[in-house]
Amino acid sequence: MKNILVIGATSAIAEQTIRLYAQQGARLYLVARDVEKLETIAADARVRGAADVKIQTLDVNDFATHETVIEQAFATLGQIDVVLMAHGTLPDQAACEQSVELTLKELNTNALSTISLLTLCANRLQTQGSGTLAVISSVAGDRGRQSNYVYGAAKGMVSIFLQGLRNRLFAHGVNVLDIKPGFVDTPMTAAFKKGPLWAKPQQIAQSIVTAVEKGKHTLYTPFFWRWIMLIIRNIPETIFKRLKL
Repeated sequence: MKNILVIGATSAIAEQTIRLYAQQGARLYLVARDVEKLETIAADARVRGAADVKIQTLDVNDFATHETVIEQAFATLGQIDVVLMAHGTLPDQAACEQSVELTLKELNTNALSTISLLTLCANRLQTQGSGTLAVISSVAGDRGRQSNYVYGAAKGMVSIFLQGLRNRLFAHGVNVLDIKPGFVDTPMTAAFKKGPLWAKPQQIAQSIVTAVEKGKHTLYTPFFWRWIMLIIRNIPETIFKRLKL
């Protein structure tokens, strides 16, 4: 039986991933800000076969509460097999360009809060000597683009942090998985026009569960984003700065 901690459990991708783990009979500890949504997702997980489900509220920007929440999760579950971090926001790039305060707030939510929680969980898993840290970053972190560079910078920071963490934890039996979705049709992207490159949360969730099982270190999902971002990363800067991306 797997013990799964999910932070940002009310996000669309996390919710679908929780359903898959529930169907496997996992024990779940779900953390998010909205208690009503948490209760709904927990009830659904129980119906789908989860062995046990506990919930905990957390505002990820309240850094002072991070350690207590992580301690409670590990105390409740004991050994944790998978920690999935799935919280985040999609900043208004134009608004961030006009506001240092808003930019820093978005960096707190999308990068620094994740790094804080990762540090606490990594230390626990290192002591445990097993487990997987799976973190949803984004293809946006692969290269700064004018359309979303505040979001991209935050996700890029997380990915670099994960690289170092993976290097550190490998010798302790802990895997670190960087999950890089492309365009996903979720409530956060409801205002965007959808096209053939867009994926459903269910598709992303299945790829996450599979990647964790296989012990992968980086997951571009859907798979074709690996090749799209390879091209984007290798466009010479003299050309790239002229593009409207």
